[in-house]
Amino acid sequence: MQTKLRNAMTIDVEDYFQVSAFADTVARDSWPERECRVEANIERILAMLDEGDAKATFFTLGWIAERYPAMVKRIVASGHELASHGYGHLRASDQTREQFMDDVARSKAILEDIGGQAVLGYRAPSFSIGPGNLWALDTLQEAGYRYSSSIYPIAHDHYGMPDAPRFAFHPNGAGGLLEVPITTIRVNHRNLPAGGGGYFRLLPYALSRRMMRRVNDTDGESAIFYFHPWEIDPGQPRMAGINLKTRFRHYVNLQRMERRIRALTRDFAWDRMDRIFLERP
Repeated sequence: MQTKLRNAMTIDVEDYFQVSAFADTVARDSWPERECRVEANIERILAMLDEGDAKATFFTLGWIAERYPAMVKRIVASGHELASHGYGHLRASDQTREQFMDDVARSKAILEDIGGQAVLGYRAPSFSIGPGNLWALDTLQEAGYRYSSSIYPIAHDHYGMPDAPRFAFHPNGAGGLLEVPITTIRVNHRNLPAGGGGYFRLLPYALSRRMMRRVNDTDGESAIFYFHPWEIDPGQPRMAGINLKTRFRHYVNLQRMERRIRALTRDFAWDRMDRIFLERP
């Protein structure tokens, strides 16, 4: 039975060779020569969302938008929100404040020029805003963003801020930038991931559905779910030279992902981040 509460469906628009886990293996200067699959995958995602009567937010790399402007315009024309994922998928924690400002301002300008609408939201690559660089939230506000979805309140070997609030909050007080963390559930004094990504591919679908329903029904909050276009693409080229842990995390259950996304669109109500979180009374 579908819950009445609207949840936020989000897609981090990047290609398979741009993920942070491949950064030490895939040289950035090789990106233009690699087979790009993002455009075809986005078409499949738009079709799935349309069939499921779902709207979503697409956190899009400026690098991708420059190369596929027609794809960006299709996203906007389909009624979805266009938001920023930075320009070249550099982790916020690997940049100085000046570099970060340049990155987020550049991405915003590119997306707004192509999409023809204001870009209000940002998500840091690999959820790379945390205790060591909270200044990035101030920078986002200075750059004209109204919300961020860049903090994941879990313990993880590559990211995470487990002591952060689990639900939307204003880091600098009311009226400032809104931070909307990825969804977790609270079990035995720990936050467990419940909002997508590799965990969604690894765990049984029924368990993921139960966790999101718990957030809706017990916490009374909208869930924030995320995935990447490459996660519905089991035919993507396999990367050489990556370790077993990285290989498992990236490729596990890719063949099941599209079916599970379709199930989500049947089991829950989905909308854009801006409509759910910025239009609250």
